[in-house]
This record gives sequence, structure tokens and C-alpha cells, in this order.
Amino acid sequence: MQKVRVELGAASYDIFLGEGLSPELCAFVKAQGFSRRALILSDENVGKIYGEETADVLRAAGLDPVLYSVPAGEASKSLAMADEVFTCAIEAGLDRRSPVFALGGGVVGDLAGFIAAAYMRGVPFVQLPTSLLAQVDSSVGGKVAVNHRLGKNLIGAFYQPAAVFADFAAFSTLPEREVRTGLGEIVKYGIIFDEAFFAYLEDHAGDALRLSPEAALHMVRRSCEIKAEVVSKDEKEGGLRRILNYGHTIGHAIEKETGYVRYNHGEAVAIGSLGAAYISEAMGMIDAADVLRVHRLTERLGLPLFAEGCMVDGLYAAIFHDKKTIDGRVNWVLMEGIGKVCVRDDVPEAVVRAAMERCLKSWPAGA
Repeated sequence: MQKVRVELGAASYDIFLGEGLSPELCAFVKAQGFSRRALILSDENVGKIYGEETADVLRAAGLDPVLYSVPAGEASKSLAMADEVFTCAIEAGLDRRSPVFALGGGVVGDLAGFIAAAYMRGVPFVQLPTSLLAQVDSSVGGKVAVNHRLGKNLIGAFYQPAAVFADFAAFSTLPEREVRTGLGEIVKYGIIFDEAFFAYLEDHAGDALRLSPEAALHMVRRSCEIKAEVVSKDEKEGGLRRILNYGHTIGHAIEKETGYVRYNHGEAVAIGSLGAAYISEAMGMIDAADVLRVHRLTERLGLPLFAEGCMVDGLYAAIFHDKKTIDGRVNWVLMEGIGKVCVRDDVPEAVVRAAMERCLKSWPAGA
């Protein structure tokens, strides 16, 4: 077991990494002074596999948990579903010291965190991410939210968990597509912060796809270290934290335009990352060689290189419902090289539309 610390003063917490973390989870819960009644929020897929096992661990720690599973998929990140979970919490008798445990992927983590932030004005919250994507991204940093029909994650809060337990044992039941979607976010960390990490992924793409123990530990740990460092310096996205949104502006637009069903989050971010690279090249910030490296690694990891089912006009309209758009100006996270990015709000519409056009077609590498 290894730990990564997220330093946020009184809100600091640890990310526990490793395989078979039930003893650590049990010991943590015993030390917290939680109320006995607790909620485990999961989805119908993960809950069937790990729900009762997790409940047994929490019972051994002295809790009396209720397990509530929502339908799997992005549609569960809604105010309507949140209302159903709030009803469950009230009927189960949860109080202000009752913890909420998020058992699942990013949808469950975001929804559970939103519930924890709002229920009785805030109750303890523990992340138990079971997907690669959730372990390296959504479970860390305290962004919790539900979606609105006009855009993703528009209704939410910054609400830090008490701890994150990233148990690699869950990888044994992870579908291959879910591995790839996690890699879509992992590549982002190399692009925005660490060229050596990007090079590691280039050199170990096969190990990454297989989630070999060494590659899994290195990828999850380094991703968490990078996100922890960024969040520790800018918890509520006043400046530096914006870099974590690299690839997300076009990525979120793709998700919205395809109804959140054709592409999962990491796949959309992978396409959006290429889109941001195309914009960066057009703005004279990087050369074609950098774009080619991003394109080749994306392809080697089995991620999509272009989006189907979208139109440029729809994508362009969607970016103005993005949280990063202020006073009608989109804050683009753009590359200055592999491992370094900046934020700019002066990208011409024609450049954006041209990049989106490239995101919708199969372009030859380096074209």
C-alpha cells in the first residue's frame, strides 16, 4: 500500500493506493468518529460485484450501511436521481456525521459527492473508485456535480473527500474499454505537466493497456501526484487548476452532442486533447511533431482519433455552455510543448472550427 497526500490545510486527505485495501479502509473508518448509519452509493453494475463485500468491511468497522444502486451511465448524474438518493438517505436516518461512500466510477463519485455536499449542508464523504478513470481523475480534487440538459457538470460544488481508496483489485473486473477510457485522462497528465511521464506512456503502451502491476501503480500514482500538486496550489480553479481541463472543452461538447452514450468520458477527452493540439499548432505554439506524438500515442492506446455523430456547428455552440467560458470568451487550455500548457481566451472562431473539423474526420497522422 502507498499513499499520496493532498495538502489542503484542514481539508487535507490521503489517497491510498494498492491491491486489497479492505484492512486500511476498516482502520480508517474506525478512527473517524462517524455515526453508525452510513450510505454506500454505487451503480447497478458495480454494486452487484462489490456492494456486499464493501458493506461487510464497513460493518466490521462498526457502521450500519445501506447500499443504494443507481442505473449505470451518465444519465444518473441528474437532479432527479439526486432527489431519489436524498430520499433514501432521509428514510435511512442518516445524520450530520453519517458518511457517504462512493463505490464505482466517475458518475457515482460525482453524484455521491454532490449528495454529501448538500445533505444536511455537508456530511463526510469517502471515495472508493473502482475504474481506472475514477482513480486517476474524478475521485481526487473535490469537484462534485450533476449534469443539466444544457451542459455537463454545471450544478455542483467543491467538496473534498475524507479519503480516497484506489484499490487495484477492482481492475480484475474492468472491461477493456474502461481501461482505455482511463488512459485517455492519464495521457492528459503527461501533456499538461510531465514530459517524462508522457514518454513513459509512449515506451510502455502495451503494459499500460494490459494494466501490468508495475505500469498500473506508476500510472495511477503519478497521475494522482500531479493532480494533488495542482489542486493543493489551486483548490477552486482560480488559476493553475484550469490546466486539468486540457482536452475537456471539445471533449464535453462531443459528449453532449452525442447524447452521452456514444463516447465515454475518456474517449471524448482523447479526441478533445487532439483538438486542443490542433488549435495549439494553428496558433503557432507547437509544431507538427508534437501533434504527431499526441496522435500516435492516442492511436497506440486504442483511443478514438475522431468523433462520429457530431457537426461543427453543434460542437461550437456547445462550448459556450462550458464552465470555462466567461463573458462569452472560452478559456482554452493549449499546449506550449509536451509537458507544458497555458490558458488563452483569444483563439479565433475560425481556428476553433477548423480544429473541430479535424476532430470529426479520420486525418492522416501529421496532416
